[in-house]
Order: sequence, then C-alpha cells, then structure tokens
Amino acid sequence: MKITGYRLINTTLDWGRPVGDVNGFIASGVTALPLVIVETDEGIEGVGMGMHDGIPQLFEAVEGEDPRATSWLYDRMIARMFKNGHGGAVFGGIGALDSAFWDIKAKALGEPLWRLLGGRDRYIPGYASGLDIALDATGLSEFYASMRDRGFTAAKLKGGRNYRHDAERLALVRDVLGEATDEPLVMLDANESWNLPQAIRYIQHLEQSVEIAWVEEPLRRWDAAGMRRLRDAISPAVATGENLTGLEQYRQLFDAEAVDIVQAAAVWGVTHSLRVAVAAHARDLAVSPIGMTSNPSTMAVATAIPNHLLTEVTTAQMPTGVTVDYEVADGGLVLGDLPGGGIAIDEALHAGAAEFVWGGEQGPHVRDSRTGLELGVRRSVER
Repeated sequence: MKITGYRLINTTLDWGRPVGDVNGFIASGVTALPLVIVETDEGIEGVGMGMHDGIPQLFEAVEGEDPRATSWLYDRMIARMFKNGHGGAVFGGIGALDSAFWDIKAKALGEPLWRLLGGRDRYIPGYASGLDIALDATGLSEFYASMRDRGFTAAKLKGGRNYRHDAERLALVRDVLGEATDEPLVMLDANESWNLPQAIRYIQHLEQSVEIAWVEEPLRRWDAAGMRRLRDAISPAVATGENLTGLEQYRQLFDAEAVDIVQAAAVWGVTHSLRVAVAAHARDLAVSPIGMTSNPSTMAVATAIPNHLLTEVTTAQMPTGVTVDYEVADGGLVLGDLPGGGIAIDEALHAGAAEFVWGGEQGPHVRDSRTGLELGVRRSVER
C-alpha cells in the first residue's frame, strides 16, 4: 500500500453556546474544523483532524510510502521540518497526517483503532468541560446539568480573572454535580494567564471558598521552574502540557518535577499522544488528553495506555457533515466498532474551504497585552 495524495477540507462545529477562555471567546459558538483526507493506491482513505499548516511540505516526506509505517512516517515528518521547526501550527499538520495514517492502518486490518492500539475496554472515563468563560450562571447550570445527566461527576471551568467570581462559578457547578454524587470534582483552567506570585495568591484565596482538584496551565507552558515553585505552594495538582509541540518540550517539566497531570492535545495526533503517555508513565505520572472534538482519533489512545486519568469531554455535538463512532455516556466516552478512527465524512456538505473562525480578534487564541503582568488577585470580569 502506498500514499498517493491528500485533500484538505474544512467543516464547522456549532457548539450551541459561546466558547472560549480567559484570553477571549467565540460569541457565535461556531468554529471551523480542518480535516485532511489521505489517499492510497488501494482505495483506503484515512481521515485526520488537526491543522492544515505545513501539509504540502510534509507530504513530500511521505508520498509513495506505506501509511501503515506510522512511527517511521511520524519521525520522517519531524525530520523534514528540521530547519523550519516543527512547533506550533505545523505540529498540528503533522498530527492531522499522523492520525490519517493510523486511520488507514486500522481500516486495512478491519479493526477499530482503539483495538489496534491495544485497548481492551471501549469506555474512556472523562470530565465535563464547557469552555465556559462566557456563560452566565444560568448557562453554567444548564450545560453542567446536561453533562451530569450523562453521568459526569467531574468538571473543569475556565477562569483566572477574579477569584471571587471563579469561586462562585466553581461552587455552582460543584453543587450541580453534587446532585448525582457525594464527591464531585471541579478543576480550574487559567490558560497561562498568571505570573507566579499572582498564581500562588489567586489559588490560595480561591481555596478558602472551594476545593479544586487541579489547576491547569497556571503559568506559561515552558516555565518549569515556576510551576515547580507553584506546585510546592498550593494544594491542587498542577496540570499542563497541551500546548507543548513535541516530546522534547516535556523534558524540563519532568526534570523539575513541575507537573502532576500530564496533558497532550488531541490536535497533535496519535503518535505524539502515545509517546507522551509512555514518557509520563516512566515517571509515575497520570495523563489527561485534551480537546477530543479537535481530533476524535486520539480518543483511542486513552483505551490503550496504563496511566490515563480522565479525558476532557466538551460536547456531544458532531461537526457539520461528520459523524464519529462514539457516544457521550456514563461520565465519559464509549467508542464503537467501526474500522479505523470511526470518522465518516460527507464531503458534499463541506467541499469548500470554510473560514477558520476559532481564533480571530476576540478569539481565545489571542493573548491579552496585560496577561501575566498582574500582582493582585482580582480583575474586572469584563475585558
């Protein structure tokens, strides 16, 4: 079997609510989702989600090769970007192609990807995550009640602007989940919005009102020394890693013993997730995958690794023209039996190039100029 070509398309996902974080939000709740379809000479096509950046150049490294050589192809794509660098969005292009190769490999064997990777149980425990910075109390209650009714007893909220406001929101969601369990868990994601003194004061103030299980991305992704100092100063676990583009970038976090829960974003692909999980397991650290909606193929990794903790579950909605073989139920994800990653697309619905609207002027991927320059623990909720 040989790789012969690829097609790039975009579709959209309507979340049914505003989505974002402390850095901004998408008011419409409609975001674009890039897909790549890898073609082979045997007619088997692989679907990957991630990013389109760098794919034309990356494809030069894999064209004519056997897509089932997933590990070798992954390293070949990394090597192809040696001079330009594989970080950032290009790493998302690598992840999209990588996921498509794994999809082909599983389809060729007639197996669901989770089974090919060595999973035994199709069920993946998770936590609810509303990307909810723009939701008011009513919106929070409605979303997390709907997830509670699907069996979720843990939730992660976006925050970082005002600790009193965050405490109220966390307590609200804790109580919503508490209607179904005696031990609800709530977590807070600051999305790299604090500096070290601010983070310590913020979390210590917050803990006077509500107990949180972990704080996510409290500092910049590369600040291993700062996260180690923070970890020593607070009670919640420290979770980070979703924005690290390459296994080598985790090294300083591991060496500094600066992280409790290791994260990898689904958008970076299957091989990356597998390697991060192994590296974390060697250090007795749990992993928590992020953003399954961005690349459902990576869900399968969670079934096959020994140190999976909880997977982020953000929505039960499917992108336009896309169906994925899983169900959001029992407080997690239940994967199906379709061969491959379980992704099916109707290209007739989105054959064009939809606008990519996840970022933009007000989007969550635009960092505020004053972020990380605060000393207090309270800021206006308005931006």
